[in-house]
Amino acid sequence: MSVEFKKNDQLQMNKWIGGNKEYRLLYKATRDGCTATAFHNKCNNRGPTVTILYNTNDSVFGGYTSISWSSAGAYHVDASAFLFRLYQNRNWIPVKMPFNGNNYNSIYDDATYGPTFGGGHDLRTFTGTVNRSGTYYQLNGTTNFGHSYTMNGETYNSISNGHLQIKDIEVYLVMDLGAGPSFESPWRKSPKWDEKLLNDLKEKIEQYKPLQELKVPKARFLLVGQVGAGKSSFFNTINSIFKGYITSQACSGNAEHSVTTVYRMYQIRNTTSGEPLNFRIHDTRGIEADQGIDAHEMCFLLDGHIPDRHQLNPSVPLSTDIPGFVASPHLSEKIHCVVFVIDGSTVDVIPEKVIEKMKTLQSRMNQRGVPQVVLLTKIDKMCETTAENLSKVFFSSVIQETINRVSQIIGLPRSHILPIKNYESEMELNENVNILTLLTLQQMLHFSDDYMCNYLDEIEEEKVQKLSIRE
Repeated sequence: MSVEFKKNDQLQMNKWIGGNKEYRLLYKATRDGCTATAFHNKCNNRGPTVTILYNTNDSVFGGYTSISWSSAGAYHVDASAFLFRLYQNRNWIPVKMPFNGNNYNSIYDDATYGPTFGGGHDLRTFTGTVNRSGTYYQLNGTTNFGHSYTMNGETYNSISNGHLQIKDIEVYLVMDLGAGPSFESPWRKSPKWDEKLLNDLKEKIEQYKPLQELKVPKARFLLVGQVGAGKSSFFNTINSIFKGYITSQACSGNAEHSVTTVYRMYQIRNTTSGEPLNFRIHDTRGIEADQGIDAHEMCFLLDGHIPDRHQLNPSVPLSTDIPGFVASPHLSEKIHCVVFVIDGSTVDVIPEKVIEKMKTLQSRMNQRGVPQVVLLTKIDKMCETTAENLSKVFFSSVIQETINRVSQIIGLPRSHILPIKNYESEMELNENVNILTLLTLQQMLHFSDDYMCNYLDEIEEEKVQKLSIRE
């Protein structure tokens, strides 16, 4: 069973806590280190939290407190606190174990302790630093279940299999859904959202042409992202805007593995004339922890060697022997901007292996000077205010904070992180979805132009150097 706090788990937690909540990952042992210092640095003074332990038997358990951790070196009483189990040996068997209120304390908050529940240390996760042993942590904490919490017939064995061998520990901030404050002024300025802006953006993009000096007819974007993040849906959204109705030309969905099995170079056509616009969107298979696009394939794609409609086969790596291989691609066939597509609602649980893969792919892009942007999709699932009115996206602190975290994870400036809402379940076009999509596309075209300007500068510098050598 994967280590993640699933939607179903969150709904169960909502029932126990009361109300409609959202959960933001603050601390993760495998990411931040299994140390009391890291835990308190990430979690102190943040508000209510849920601590979740995933053990090597695929049992999932932990505790909730409405009191902030603060390294106070003291016990605290929290009538709302409880212990819980979600899974026992992979099986969904949720149970809540509430604070018993018999003058015992709910949590113990000390700088040298990890999350600790109960006056008698019903669940003390760890102290100091715990090093990883292969695939798990052998926690140095203790359990004294039943001292401060009513166990409802559960025991050390039924909760944690009688041990504290843990694959990971996570601590989530608990917030009222959409509770992030909205700013009075936008944190990213944009023109007034109205029909005039929509028409102006469409016209500019329809008239766009790359640098004429380089004889490049179309800007080329490569979509790269985790399975299910919305790569193909992004193309469908752009296509819908220029078609004038919802389309689904590119296959999209929520399958376990990549729905995209063919490398495609999609064109968008002018609504009235039917002529293709001067950019193409390249879609390839999604990034997965143990399969999907790799660094070797990325080099072939960036350099323009792979033909349109090439069948992608995870078991057969790309090579110069594939049918239609472009041996000497021109600049016009290369990728001019890479677009990472990330599901904004799952930023905090992106697997480490996927992040490592993205970093490896980025190194190949950086070697070639190819600019990169991030499309932060599904923003309507991140913020209730934005879901109700997409034009408020740049006023949302939730969206801004997520962009800041993605900027740190991917290593790109915040201005390169672009929030987006794809068409997924809609049957009719929406003006605000169209405006945000076109603002994003316009920025992508700007980055593509930057790449071509740099390329042109290099050519001109080479000419000057050759002339100086001759003289």
